[in-house]
Amino acid sequence: MVGVRRGLAACIVAVGALLAALDVGPAAWCVGLACAVVLAVAAGGRAAVDGVVSLGPADLVTLTRATLACVVAGLVAEGFAGGDDVGTLVAITVVALVLDFVDGRVARRTGTASAYGGRLDGEADAFLILVLSVLVARDHGAWVLGLGLVRYAYAVAERLLPWMQRPLPPRYWRKVVAACVGIALTLAASGLAPAAQTYAVLVVAALLLAESFGWDVVWLWRRRVNRADAADVLPGKVLEHDR
Repeated sequence: MVGVRRGLAACIVAVGALLAALDVGPAAWCVGLACAVVLAVAAGGRAAVDGVVSLGPADLVTLTRATLACVVAGLVAEGFAGGDDVGTLVAITVVALVLDFVDGRVARRTGTASAYGGRLDGEADAFLILVLSVLVARDHGAWVLGLGLVRYAYAVAERLLPWMQRPLPPRYWRKVVAACVGIALTLAASGLAPAAQTYAVLVVAALLLAESFGWDVVWLWRRRVNRADAADVLPGKVLEHDR
């Protein structure tokens, strides 16, 4: 076990070390470190709310993914500033995607699955997808940004609409969709596939996201609180995100 503060501080240091090793410019440094600081503050605040004082093995894997996502964000900023290191960006993203399949297994094998870990896992997925969508949108159209923004639009709606604040039931399909979208965006960023095929893959990814979030919204709508303030069905206590 590693203390939450120590783990998050190590995340910031690791981002700085990786950026230094990659010899990036000011844009990458600013964006990469800013993302790492935001990650540390947000994850630390959530840990305090949930009463989490230490990170388990699976949490450390997830935090590593989040660290790599911050580095990818820095490299995307570098690209917009005139840099061209797509190969390194894709390689780091592939490592992050592979680790996405590892943390859940580690959590189950070590018996350390938790609501905090699931939430951290989901946010790491969402942030990496957002960063990649910003990069891919440059060549394939602004509509691609929707792939990265949908999770945050859902979060805003969740805060504004009380009926969307109900805990969702476990659904492994959410994890599958997030992985597919990440792979699709990585393929598009690499430029290895022809433009027509890349576009088709991105459209499929968008449809998968629409189905996944649409299913959740419909499920919540059907179980919204009625006028008598009584739930339509008995609520079940479940994790917000599935590893």
